[in-house]
Amino acid sequence: MARVKGGTVTRRRRKKVLKLARGYFGSKHRLFKTAKQQVMKSLMFAYRDRRQVKRNYRRLWITRINAAARINGLSYSQMMHGLKVAGVDINRKMLSELAISDAKAFADLAELAKSAKQVG
Repeated sequence: MARVKGGTVTRRRRKKVLKLARGYFGSKHRLFKTAKQQVMKSLMFAYRDRRQVKRNYRRLWITRINAAARINGLSYSQMMHGLKVAGVDINRKMLSELAISDAKAFADLAELAKSAKQVG
């Protein structure tokens, strides 16, 4: 049986990895072995951080809502509970945008949350 060399397949695989490693420092973009290790690690970080970005934004929104709620005499948890009791269904992203751009509308929501909390 004839020997199969497989050079084109190997070269294609290595070129694919080295293309992904473009811009890496030192041997990490030149040598296949170190490039492969770094590409694998980079892909792991990318996968992890796509999820962490969502968490970080939610933390940022909650921090902004808390700061604006305290200006209006409520804590974050009191504000969210009051809005839930009042039947206001607004997400944290939009609440934080209101806190930044439209303080009057946020203050109205805070008053609504206060009154709903006292009734409930």
